[in-house]
Amino acid sequence: MALDEPKETDNVYDIDGFKYIVDKEFLEKVKPIKIDFSVMGFKIDCGADFGSECSSCGTHSSCS
Repeated sequence: MALDEPKETDNVYDIDGFKYIVDKEFLEKVKPIKIDFSVMGFKIDCGADFGSECSSCGTHSSCS
């Protein structure tokens, strides 16, 4: 997750006043994407399997 400007290869979503820019090709590999905000920051869940790198997250498809 980073600050960026939209390009032709991106989808742009405006949700609750936040603008999300996601590369179209990347989105096809990891969809669905879910972003949750909390007092401690944010958590991103997606359909990608990150294997053992994220085993402490509790699931194979979540890393925060």
